[in-house]
Amino acid sequence: MIRKVFSLPKEFHILIVDDGSPDGTAQIVQALRTEFSGKLFLEERKGKLGLGTAYIHGFKWSFGRSYDYVYEMDADFSHNPEDLLRLYDTCSKESVDVAVGSRYTKGGKVSNWPMNRVMMSYFASVYVNTILWLGVSDTTSGFKCYRKKVLQTIDLDSIRFVGYAFQIEMKYKARKLGFKIKEVPITFIDRQQGTSKMSSNIFKEAFLGVLQMRFSK
Repeated sequence: MIRKVFSLPKEFHILIVDDGSPDGTAQIVQALRTEFSGKLFLEERKGKLGLGTAYIHGFKWSFGRSYDYVYEMDADFSHNPEDLLRLYDTCSKESVDVAVGSRYTKGGKVSNWPMNRVMMSYFASVYVNTILWLGVSDTTSGFKCYRKKVLQTIDLDSIRFVGYAFQIEMKYKARKLGFKIKEVPITFIDRQQGTSKMSSNIFKEAFLGVLQMRFSK
């Protein structure tokens, strides 16, 4: 993934936030930092603190640097790195504040997922839009490009959720603050290695979290 992103025709920097992964992620990244000096960064944290807190850690890390756009994406090739360019173009050329890589907008696709997982994900977004009127087809997408001003305007310390509800909450906060969100169709490919971190607790957090968002001040 690192080599693929750095091979793209536009220059990107990469930050990896590692919570003590047992697969040696930190060691591999450290070994590559010499080769990609000034472009590849690593932040190590102790313990499993949750996906949402890792993203917030990365967002805050970006504030002290001269980035205009900040991305989030999976590193298992479920998200195609080539689509980073399309997300960038959407934000930079169309005055969009948040570009969302979307599986469920027109032209979006899901590959290699069992039908029950596709249906659960799709109808989760239907549920979210019914409650929050978010107007985003893929509410749980974790492939996004933000204008940095969006992240600086959102009170990141007030974000309550750490699992899939985190992705919903960030879009909801951006929408409530008046930022323009646009979906970019992508093909999501299920991971070839490793296992999903989806659990009943994560699903419950997302289900109940949407109600909490709707009725909170």
